Amino acid sequence: MNAETNIPGYTYGAQGVARSPVTPADFELMKQSVLFGEEDVKYLRLSHEVLEDQVDAILDVWYGFVGSNPHLLESFTGKDGKPIMDYLGAVRRRFCQWVLDTARAEYDQKWLDYQHEIGLRHHRSRKNRTDGAASTDIVPFRHLFLLIYPVTFTLRPFLAKGGHSAEDVDRMHAAWVKSCLLQVTLWSRPYVKDGDF
Repeated sequence: MNAETNIPGYTYGAQGVARSPVTPADFELMKQSVLFGEEDVKYLRLSHEVLEDQVDAILDVWYGFVGSNPHLLESFTGKDGKPIMDYLGAVRRRFCQWVLDTARAEYDQKWLDYQHEIGLRHHRSRKNRTDGAASTDIVPFRHLFLLIYPVTFTLRPFLAKGGHSAEDVDRMHAAWVKSCLLQVTLWSRPYVKDGDF
């Protein structure tokens, strides 16, 4: 996979994306810590065919949740306290692609590097630069980490629409929870003091 999707700011696999400080060996240990294995890869990839045509509806739910919680929406507001609609729209396009990337479960160096980039874009290191937004300078980590639950909880009904058995839906959902835990942990790297990650 690479940045041929024509989504502004989507730089997965592009030259110039910094190398992740988390090594593939580190990531393998992280996967062990969350009990993530080949079966999870299999079920994430199965979820791709289920979710592919539902991504906009999924994002409607997620954006509805963020939009109904002012403390979460604040990360997309300007100095006047009003949401920056162009910024929300640009992030949404990349968020849609993130759903598909997660479901593809391709854990190579390019993926690892892009996870680091996503973390930097939530942190004051690079927030707002991709879209030239005049918004808050950081997504507070407490909000980023806690969103794992609403994102994965609200995803389950979409996973159930594929006609798969309840057991397969459970396994797809468990794989998504584990993948989100792994990704948000990777995104936390810029928030953590050197030597503490």
